[in-house]
Amino acid sequence: MMTHGTKLRLAAAGMVAVAGPFVLGLMAAGTSRPAFEVVSVKPNHGDGSRVMVRMAPGGRFVAQNVTVKFLLEEAYGVKDSQLSGTPGWLDSEHYDIEAKAEDAAVERERTLAPEQRHEQVMLMLQSMLADRFKLALHHETKALPVYALVVAKSGAKLHETPAAPADSAPPEPLGKPGSGPAPRGSIMMKGRGNLEVNGIALSLFADALSRQLGLLVVDQTGLKGEYDFTLKWTPDDGQGQMFRGAGDPGTGQPAASAPTSDSSGPSIFTALQEQLGLKLESQKAPVDTLVIDHVERPSEN
Repeated sequence: MMTHGTKLRLAAAGMVAVAGPFVLGLMAAGTSRPAFEVVSVKPNHGDGSRVMVRMAPGGRFVAQNVTVKFLLEEAYGVKDSQLSGTPGWLDSEHYDIEAKAEDAAVERERTLAPEQRHEQVMLMLQSMLADRFKLALHHETKALPVYALVVAKSGAKLHETPAAPADSAPPEPLGKPGSGPAPRGSIMMKGRGNLEVNGIALSLFADALSRQLGLLVVDQTGLKGEYDFTLKWTPDDGQGQMFRGAGDPGTGQPAASAPTSDSSGPSIFTALQEQLGLKLESQKAPVDTLVIDHVERPSEN
């Protein structure tokens, strides 16, 4: 299970916890980026049913059976609709990756706030993509369809997360789903159409909705607190399949083992209004997009 300590956005049909988006703007050309000290990249020729991604102690990044497209989305904080110029193999070929930051960088990051730490991870992933996959890109602003998350006319039906005790221990970075209560600062998918939120800002909830719907969701509720709630709906075909073949990031358990949603339940749009007092409105907005200029398959090591 992912928490604020890992800061990797994951979304899957199976049980996956999400700790918040990579909210860093695109890097300016020529800007120096931190990098992993050691990186190993190997093709994975398995059946694609087991996927695992996590940040391990000691500045280690471990990913099994992931696509380059997924890594790119994580490194730059973008959705599929914000990418263009991607060759087909970016989303069909899978890799196992192990990387480690230098010890000095790990020590420096201990002094940073969580948001700053996950920005550093983003930048190191960007460096890895540029070095090992020869990724070159530029960004363009395009008018794209988006959803605005707003408060419905009936009013929000949300309860703010109680303040954490001052002496409470931080949640474990990884754990077996279902082994205990979900940690504060997490979003957990308990099967398709079953989402549990614990101590999360609605901007991060909007990010999770983006992955469900395949379009960028922008938080325009004006609500600034952190909230606990559960949202249950019946997904349309394709909803909840944002990370193909994904499963639990801690165990690599296939997503097929996750429970399915009730086919008689409401759509996600209806569920948002009835259960949370929120609404999705279709809009067009200027959106930063990535255009892939060059990318290569990596040499194995």
